[in-house]
Amino acid sequence: MGKWQPEVAYNEEVLRREGSDLLNSLTTAKSLEEARRCLFDWLTDQDFKEDGWVASLLSGAKIRRQDCIRSFRSVIRKESDQLAGHSVTQALWDLVRGEPRPDLQPGFFAEIIHLVQGIEGRATYSVPDDSKLSAGLRGRPAALARSDELDRIWNGAMAKMAKIAHGLTDEARARRQDRKRRILKVLGGNEQDWHNWKWQVAQVLTKAEKIAQVVRLSKQEEDALARANRNQLPVGLTPYYASLMDEESSDRDRAVRAQVFPPAGYVEQMERHRGDRDHAFDFMGEIDTSPIDLITRRYPAILILKPYNTCPQICVYCQRNWEIDQAMAPGAMASAQKLDEAIAWIEQHPAIREVLVTGGDPLTMSNDRLEQILSRLSAIDHIDLIRIGSRIPVTVPMRITENLAALLGSYRKPGHREICVITHVEHPYEITDDVVCAVDRLRKQGIGVFNQLVYTFFVSRQFEAARLRMLLRRAGIDPYYTFVTKGKEETSDYRVPIARLLQEQKEETRILPGIRRTDEVVYNVPRLGKNHVRAFQNRTLLGFDPEGVRIYEFHPWEKNIVQKDNYVGADVSILAYLSRLAAIGEDPLEYQSIWYYY
Repeated sequence: MGKWQPEVAYNEEVLRREGSDLLNSLTTAKSLEEARRCLFDWLTDQDFKEDGWVASLLSGAKIRRQDCIRSFRSVIRKESDQLAGHSVTQALWDLVRGEPRPDLQPGFFAEIIHLVQGIEGRATYSVPDDSKLSAGLRGRPAALARSDELDRIWNGAMAKMAKIAHGLTDEARARRQDRKRRILKVLGGNEQDWHNWKWQVAQVLTKAEKIAQVVRLSKQEEDALARANRNQLPVGLTPYYASLMDEESSDRDRAVRAQVFPPAGYVEQMERHRGDRDHAFDFMGEIDTSPIDLITRRYPAILILKPYNTCPQICVYCQRNWEIDQAMAPGAMASAQKLDEAIAWIEQHPAIREVLVTGGDPLTMSNDRLEQILSRLSAIDHIDLIRIGSRIPVTVPMRITENLAALLGSYRKPGHREICVITHVEHPYEITDDVVCAVDRLRKQGIGVFNQLVYTFFVSRQFEAARLRMLLRRAGIDPYYTFVTKGKEETSDYRVPIARLLQEQKEETRILPGIRRTDEVVYNVPRLGKNHVRAFQNRTLLGFDPEGVRIYEFHPWEKNIVQKDNYVGADVSILAYLSRLAAIGEDPLEYQSIWYYY
């Protein structure tokens, strides 16, 4: 791979060369509205071209061309300017008139250049054309040619997936055994302790100095952890999870470390808002969707119940970690009175058919506490599904004992009530024999286990998530949701452009066998809930800011049921994302189709 130089590939000079026809269309405009009309006319002319070079394009290029035209039309609307807070039309018109626009960065030019190239059939990436293999063939010969094509596609996917480390190899098992011995020596434990979930929880690592004794930290990791400790920010990882980290940080454990070691930017933001966390970090607006303490409700027939407000391990990008004082903080259990009031509220609302018990991590509670809650929820006639939201199968898998699995299974009543567990495996390197054993215990009780993947930068390399899905099914876990990382300022280091998730779903996940690709990509919209990303009807592209960040208008899920306001949010610069990939050794040219997912 040559040196990645986006500032050379994407600037005003390149735009003037690549987009000369587009810019020339603006030369007669005397006002912003005239400029807008000129762009609409240019796009209309392009749209109605059906012969010549347009007719010669391959089908994929024609579809891409139409996507670009539709997206560009959306961007240059007057309403888009108003909602986005930045006018692409104004920026282009300024450039044509020679008005200085020092605010426009390579990311902005990249977006416009790729739009024009897509519209004019000059996209800078190509895909293999295997159509000639079966040209003129019918019946069995055509099927054999198609089978050869599918073999090529799968072999390419497997070659990519083979580069992604996972926890079920002999090499990984050996590394984890060595890590376990070192951690036990530091903590003064033995093999029996290791398999005791209460010991694991009691030994949760929260201080930078202690963590550094069991994990070799980089200077950046150590400094950020120490600063988090000084500012009393929640930090925590279990001894078991620490054993999943390599002796030295590597490509293998990058995502594992990113789960629990906060970056400097996160710590700075959390520190800055120590006094107003509930205002600054409640990204989902739960304050507006909590009809009573311990309950969040965004949908008609399901709600969230939060009886326990801490975890043995703190995920940096967690939706609710700002509410947690510390890992395994004392007093995290809700009071009996508040729990009584919350369950009474559920009883009074027969529209609720499903309860997601989460927190915090509810499986950190004792079996007795958990049984008290489950027995009361199960006694409510209109509740026919109880979900347990927990990362325990990944962070403390030894907690899933035979007794716990039997307890959960005892509240299943086939045909009347189901119990399932929603967990969060983030990377293939987290899947171990211990996780497989924990899941198997649940499944033997008839309890379905489903996964929610948060698609962060650290799991976004080509076929990284696909590798995870293949292993999830082998472990007995169903892919359920893939989440766009929330647009929280403090977790900006984790965010990935929506276009990358669309690309991953269309070009990587789609290759997988059927039930390994059952997850749905969603974006959690503040106060409104999950916005599906699968189709353009779920959102509108409004434009690009001067740095090339896409601005979207997300449509509420109930837009055709009741009137609700849309949500306008900024995405992540695709160019900045590709530059980060280059910095970890990825070839950005292998991701070039990302520009054409809107």
